[in-house]
Amino acid sequence: MYIARVIGTVVSTSKQDSLIGMKFLVIERLDEHLQRIGESEIAVDSVGAGTGEMVIVCKGSAARTVLGGQVPVDTSIVGIIDTVEVG
Repeated sequence: MYIARVIGTVVSTSKQDSLIGMKFLVIERLDEHLQRIGESEIAVDSVGAGTGEMVIVCKGSAARTVLGGQVPVDTSIVGIIDTVEVG
């Protein structure tokens, strides 16, 4: 899992059947100082996050498990962050 910030949305009217009704968000990964690292990516939102919010993200099989297991995704938003304390 890692921390990310939602920076946008993706609209897809044509998609695989098991993804119908799911919201896609563009996220950017953050380091422990909440600075952007790496490239942006698309994640399926399971918690109702919005643009500008910091979120907790799962990758791989954990991301699929959140959505029922047999969904073709590799990145899922699983929490909205209120505060972060380091050190």
